[in-house]
Amino acid sequence: MSSEPNCAKVLRKRIHIQGIVQGVGFRPFVYELAVANQLGGWVRNSSEGVFIEVEGPAARLELFEGDLRRRRPVLAQIDRIQVTDIAQQGTRDFVILESEQVTEEFVLVPPDIATCAECYNDFTDPANRRYRYPFTNCTNCGPRYTIIRDIPYDRPATTMGEFPMCDDCRAEYGNPADRRFHAQPNACPVCGPALSVPIERAQDWLRAGKVVAIKGLGGFHLACDATNGDAVRRLRGRKRRSDKPFAIMAPDLAAVERCCEVSPADREALESPRRPIVILPRRPGTGISEAVAPGNKTIGVMLPYTPLHHLLFAGAGGGFEALVMTSGNVSEEPIVSREEELPRLASLYDEVLTHNRKIHTRVDDSVVRTFEGEVRVVRRSRGFAPQPVRLAFDMAPALGAGGELKNTFCLTKQSYAILSQHIGDLENLETLEFFHETLAHMKRFYRIEPEVVGYDLHPGYLSTRAALEMPGVRKVGVQHHHAHIASCMAENGLRDKVIGVSFDGTG
Repeated sequence: MSSEPNCAKVLRKRIHIQGIVQGVGFRPFVYELAVANQLGGWVRNSSEGVFIEVEGPAARLELFEGDLRRRRPVLAQIDRIQVTDIAQQGTRDFVILESEQVTEEFVLVPPDIATCAECYNDFTDPANRRYRYPFTNCTNCGPRYTIIRDIPYDRPATTMGEFPMCDDCRAEYGNPADRRFHAQPNACPVCGPALSVPIERAQDWLRAGKVVAIKGLGGFHLACDATNGDAVRRLRGRKRRSDKPFAIMAPDLAAVERCCEVSPADREALESPRRPIVILPRRPGTGISEAVAPGNKTIGVMLPYTPLHHLLFAGAGGGFEALVMTSGNVSEEPIVSREEELPRLASLYDEVLTHNRKIHTRVDDSVVRTFEGEVRVVRRSRGFAPQPVRLAFDMAPALGAGGELKNTFCLTKQSYAILSQHIGDLENLETLEFFHETLAHMKRFYRIEPEVVGYDLHPGYLSTRAALEMPGVRKVGVQHHHAHIASCMAENGLRDKVIGVSFDGTG
């Protein structure tokens, strides 16, 4: 007689999971759970989420379901699980099926994630085949939102579809015991993207005081040695940016602590997988040029978030205390993300370090600061977008067009408020085009056709004009400061009446 209760009773269940469950290693996780519990069936990505059919003894199915909820991958977010009993099919093996496209349904798209510790070990190990490879990633880290063209999230639907995997990468991709099992951006020096020039040459340029345009995850940065006052002032003059602070990138936490005061909450924000720019109190008398943030007691600092960034600080040519890493754009225009746009920056940089992995969606760096031990988001972009805010109620498909300055728009579907990345100040044609480009992109991802659009009552805002020109949708004007308070209520799940105070510089 079996020691497992209900062991003899064989069941088959169909499980539908919604949330951030694509691009986070969810299918390999499900596969490993099923195999460990000796269950048959399959798992597949769909534009509706992840579907699983699993069959076996009732007791093992119960263990499987429990682990599914408790032990999800670190980057996954499960919002809904629907379990249905279905007829047995006698399945013994468990497989990963091809993805399925459902035209009207959607899946949440994961944000880009900073390099994990395991991948860092890979590209810093001389014995590893990815040693010093600047595009190393796995199911736990790497590009996501910036390379995805469409859902379901599979390699052909990303900009990595242009790089067929070599035999070694394909073996990893197909090995359930490997952390690159079904890692869609998987690549190596043999088959993956490549830099336009060696890292060492870019390090020489930076050490010589040059301004270098560097293609990163979501666009180009303009970089220079942050301890070289002449280089920083030259960049400031070229960008016509008299006093607005530049962000810097430091090689590690110790370097940040040498130039800034860092609280435990700051440390957690700096080292989080989102890797935002963190605004910190600067220490006087450090080697960082005063020209980085003229007359300012704080400075925005981030840690490297791609292998390329880590490698800029490494080796004999590295050793930089910090590098200025400011957005590669002309003042008030969106960040440049494509080589054909580089002529717009021609007067700003001396040299360029680019690569041949295309950026499908441009995304700027996020900015946060900590207050009373909590992270407060100042600019919500890379690492955050397009992760949604979960609402306490369902919504009809709607668009909040946002304001004129520091624009971000919001789409709603079911109980999700899906925020765009930082768009910027809608004061010129290029930024307005970026607004429309990102809106079209996100509407396609999430299968959203807004039935209503909310717009700011200021008649001169370009976001307002764009909303009023949208055909076939109901238009609702919203007072600017009311919108601020309403958004705080939505984010915190409040539905009762409140008294809100909005300290806003415009309106």
